[in-house]
Amino acid sequence: MHKLLVVLACSIGFSCFAQIEEVRRITERLCSPEMHGRGYVNMGDSIAGAFIADEFKALGIQPLKGGYFQEFKHTVNTFPGAMSLRYSQKRLTPGVHFMVDPSSSGVDATLKPKKVSLETMLNADELALEIRRINKDKELNCIALDFTKAKGDTLKKLAGLSKEIAKILPVIEITNQKFTWSVSSERLPNPLIYIQDSAYQEGQYIKADIQTNLWEDYASRNVIAYLPGTKGAKKTIVFTAHYDHLGRMGELTYFPGANDNASGTAMLLTLAKYFKEHPVNINILFIAFAGEEAGLLGSKHYVEHPTYPMKKMNFLVNLDIMGSGEEGITVVNATLFNDQFNLLQEINTEKGLLTQVKSRGPAQNSDHYWFTEKGVPAFFIYTMGSNKNYHDVFDTYENLTFSEYSDITTLLSEFVLRLPLK
Repeated sequence: MHKLLVVLACSIGFSCFAQIEEVRRITERLCSPEMHGRGYVNMGDSIAGAFIADEFKALGIQPLKGGYFQEFKHTVNTFPGAMSLRYSQKRLTPGVHFMVDPSSSGVDATLKPKKVSLETMLNADELALEIRRINKDKELNCIALDFTKAKGDTLKKLAGLSKEIAKILPVIEITNQKFTWSVSSERLPNPLIYIQDSAYQEGQYIKADIQTNLWEDYASRNVIAYLPGTKGAKKTIVFTAHYDHLGRMGELTYFPGANDNASGTAMLLTLAKYFKEHPVNINILFIAFAGEEAGLLGSKHYVEHPTYPMKKMNFLVNLDIMGSGEEGITVVNATLFNDQFNLLQEINTEKGLLTQVKSRGPAQNSDHYWFTEKGVPAFFIYTMGSNKNYHDVFDTYENLTFSEYSDITTLLSEFVLRLPLK
């Protein structure tokens, strides 16, 4: 009996180790330069989508009728080429010293800014006068808005100001806040550039070379795979994760998107592997969404054009930001689906898994949203931990711990088995 327990313990340990190695392999690959940040420069999202489909195929998890891919088109502003700001004695580093707004237009010129104080920015008449002066000035061609002293309600009051002015002339926003980036479907008439106050050189001209391309009818693809349950199962659980990220900001700078959301995509694939090896009497649909960072576009397209009937979906679990977990997980929509949330907490307590399973109300912050709107019960689950890198160049594979990966997969697999489905 003693030997049997030792063998069993070794087997479980090896299984957990193998799972973590697999999730690390997939995450590292999705974060690699060849994926181009899984965005829209060099069709990085399509490269990643093909990789995910190949992973499903290798696992023996089949596509629905029509194949693994569901294509949709959208407009996106991209930065495929030059991304350079230079003072006479210093070149600024993209993502560290400066960031372009995702809706910025391109520029190949010397920017000659006039710095404007926070007090002037808060006075509409004085600000309008400064803009007129700059437009008439033969030496100046750009406004520099000093946001370094703006906080709280003042920041809220000034929200959108830089973009409004960028409709008139080039804008530099001087900031001391952490950089984050996103994706835009529009392009402003003029460049909008954020520079850290520690890198901004007052009174100095800036040589700017930034290339943009507004790509209309860009083709992105959801990746969908289906694992039928045993014994002619009629109930269906859906696991989802978005695999796209922000892509490249110029030729040399890309956003790896390790925690957000290579980690969730890797967990999606390893759950697929787990349920393939441990069949259950429940159908499981796996969807890796594109276009989430561009406005939940992939999931919106799916609910408008479902390839698997939504009325057959009994519950959906959306996985986003799965790379840590030292501080537990948060469950969005917990307040909408109390019974299911209580089940998660019950399993967690019973098995001594995570430090906490935290409740959060509904939010339009990931791909679960459109399904909830259409009547499909859904959770969006994300991890909490020391890694605070988000939408920046520091969200790298090396910064992920996956410290609670095994506990989270145990929690989710047990949840599927115990979930009462109507």
